[in-house]
Amino acid sequence: MNQQFITKDTGETVTAPQLPADDRTGSGYDWMETLTGRPWDTLASWSREGWDAGSWPYIIFASATHADASGPLYGYGLYLEGDTETHWFRSQTACHEAITEAVFGFWKLGQSDGPANLPEAAAELPSRYRKPYFGWTHGRATVE
Repeated sequence: MNQQFITKDTGETVTAPQLPADDRTGSGYDWMETLTGRPWDTLASWSREGWDAGSWPYIIFASATHADASGPLYGYGLYLEGDTETHWFRSQTACHEAITEAVFGFWKLGQSDGPANLPEAAAELPSRYRKPYFGWTHGRATVE
């Protein structure tokens, strides 16, 4: 279902797909099945090395692309123990930076398997940790 969003990077009002809400009748794995047939797909891994993006079935990242009259939009969503949130960006680079920031938070807290010796802030991560993992991808992530 499409809904109006304010893009996080440009502040535009856009109409784009909403990440499906959790119906609270199953697990995160059941929620992942609701993505079938939608523009959203799970994002299992992040960074060149393929570190965990989330911790299924409790923390699940999803990604999507969409286009409107002004051009492409890049989205990521987060399922966190039944709560969902949706974020849209005009720039794929800005979307990747936002995903990096979110994934880093779970790595730093030890809630997702991530690299050792993390810096204090996501902005200090080396570039290899700041992009999609293409070795095994469930999603539609692309690089500009």
